[in-house]
Amino acid sequence: MKSTINSSDRIAVPVIIGLSIAVPVIVLVLMLLPERYNMFGADTITFPLFHAILNFSTAVLLIIGYFFMSIRNYVYHRNTMIAAFGLSVVFLVSYVLSKISNEPVPYGGEGLMRYVYFFILITHIILSAIIVPLVLFTMYRGLSGQYNKHSKIARWTFPIWLYVAITGVMVFLFMMPYY
Repeated sequence: MKSTINSSDRIAVPVIIGLSIAVPVIVLVLMLLPERYNMFGADTITFPLFHAILNFSTAVLLIIGYFFMSIRNYVYHRNTMIAAFGLSVVFLVSYVLSKISNEPVPYGGEGLMRYVYFFILITHIILSAIIVPLVLFTMYRGLSGQYNKHSKIARWTFPIWLYVAITGVMVFLFMMPYY
């Protein structure tokens, strides 16, 4: 049987791939800025605290969305996952603004906790880049009614997205004494 590409896929797939490349590259470039521009006059802890709240809220919504899916309440599942996606978009915009506004704060912990922190941080960063296309494809497949493809990719997206959200909060908790 010959496979045909859905007409909406011809637009959505390149857009998702483009965003999946652009987002990590933009964040990387902003992290390497030689000078910061604190446009909002925010304290050093303001953005990280806001990001931790967004990450925590996203994790809660992901768990609730999973619950709704498990009881086959697909309307609530869809709405909850859209809300989680919305919080992630707000997080991403805020994160970009924070990288423009504030100098990076080094972790000051020592001993075993330093190794634990860097393991969590490194896995969080790597999976944060990986989660962008996974979330975008999962959302697209679900919202476009491609439920078989949606469920196949969601099996990978959900645990990775939840891990990224939870470790985002953990990174904040590790860093809180140093802000």
